Amino acid sequence: MSNSFTLKVNLVDIPNKQVYPALITVKDKFIVSIDSLKEQQDTFALPGFVDAHVHIESSMLTPCQFARLAVMHGTVATISDPHEIGNVLGVEGVEYMIENGKKVPFKFYFGAPSCVPATSFETAGAEINVADIEKLFKRKEIVYLAEMMNWPGVLNGDKTVFEKIALAKKYNKQIDGHAPGLKGEMAKQYIEAGMTTDHECFTEEEALDKLKYGMKILIREGSAAKNFEALIDLLNHYPSEIMFCSDDKHPDGLEEGHINLLVKRALAKGVDLFKVLGAACCNPVVHYKMDVGQLKVGDSADFIVVNNLTDFDILKTYINGELVAENGKTKIPSHQSEIINNFSTDFKTAEQFKIKATKEIVITIEALEGQLITNKINAKAKITNGFFESDIENDILKIAVVNRYNNAKPAIGFIKNFGLKKGAIASTVAHDSHNIIAVGTNDEELCKAINLLIACKGGIVALDGNNELLLPLPIAGIMSGEDAFFVSKEYTAIDAFAKKLGSTLQAPFMTLSFMALLVIPHLKLSDKGLFDGDKFEFVDL
Repeated sequence: MSNSFTLKVNLVDIPNKQVYPALITVKDKFIVSIDSLKEQQDTFALPGFVDAHVHIESSMLTPCQFARLAVMHGTVATISDPHEIGNVLGVEGVEYMIENGKKVPFKFYFGAPSCVPATSFETAGAEINVADIEKLFKRKEIVYLAEMMNWPGVLNGDKTVFEKIALAKKYNKQIDGHAPGLKGEMAKQYIEAGMTTDHECFTEEEALDKLKYGMKILIREGSAAKNFEALIDLLNHYPSEIMFCSDDKHPDGLEEGHINLLVKRALAKGVDLFKVLGAACCNPVVHYKMDVGQLKVGDSADFIVVNNLTDFDILKTYINGELVAENGKTKIPSHQSEIINNFSTDFKTAEQFKIKATKEIVITIEALEGQLITNKINAKAKITNGFFESDIENDILKIAVVNRYNNAKPAIGFIKNFGLKKGAIASTVAHDSHNIIAVGTNDEELCKAINLLIACKGGIVALDGNNELLLPLPIAGIMSGEDAFFVSKEYTAIDAFAKKLGSTLQAPFMTLSFMALLVIPHLKLSDKGLFDGDKFEFVDL
């Protein structure tokens, strides 16, 4: 379809650090000319935003639905790691994401998941091996080796890990890092093995250490992990080495905003306009060799129009010359998505969540607001008739992880800071293997929440004695095939209900989803038991 038009705007030329009035001419997806004008214009054009690291699945939306929300905020492309669906369905899941993304005018760039399963200490639904990664690298849509979470394997010279790294180098693909807290000589060794980025820094000191050895730092601000405040000052000093990313963004958060919110916040902190836009628009395109236009003659017409350079209200978003969003409204139509899944476990009984008390003090996970890391603490347990129970008064609640891929005994632990006063919440979005994870105030409701998710083969649920709210996620047990705005609305209602049950967390379901993520310290729970992320071994309750 021929699509030709002209726009009079003030053009923001990021590489040359200039803003000047111009006439942009677009023809058949490309910018064919840019001519200077004499008079200032009312609006400003600049390259579209890029999310430099995101798991689309965490939005609970399929790629074609994710795009509908993202374009409203000026995002034109993502560097997407499909390891969530990879852990459920393997290569079939990765290919599902690629094909689903092709339904819409949006630039999805995917990685080959490097760590599926993430560890041997949990049950995943699939494996992505060295041969699978080579198969994926032959697809043009796969542009990098996704986050190498197995940093101990890198440091210890693990044969399989290095075979995957060698393949990335053979196919000239970038390699994403993932090494929370790694510093000094270990960080140096990890980076020298080929890791080029990290989105897991939670202190400036750690980020500076990694920058020193040549790594690029992604400033992450998602629905659970928020590192913007700790890291934003780095952009003043390392403008070419910094990118913005969301990592994990729930649907309500994505409806509110995306990378545009980080741009506004960085500018409000006094960071130079061109440094901010470099991180948001240009650095990922250069690093990952993306075919995303940079507002130059000959480029594909991927750009946004904003009202001014302070408010940054997104007026229009163009991708390949097509107007995909205007004045806060998406123009991408809603598409149906086929259902694929991997879910096979029987209903549980409340008896299976009882644990005999053997001592008064239990090792407890302490969830932290805005962080993926947890603390490992000792807490006094509540014991009734010889069994451990949730202690609502002191906020020491039972947490359970149930294998969703086959029948197995539930793993039980205790967690602090969820704050529930009644009922239970549960989810099959549980990084990285996406087993069923639940927190509850009593065994009966904990079990009921889990069984509701088994019945619909995936979803999120919050309930108390009288009410239950359920959002089914039938695609791999982690995504809905429904319209993005509907999913956002349903999720918002369940999130609000979880808070009504007493949760004081800003994003209780997002925080819950990371309580089984063993590669982030210090204490987590997998379907096989309580896991010490520092020692990389199971610990007894």
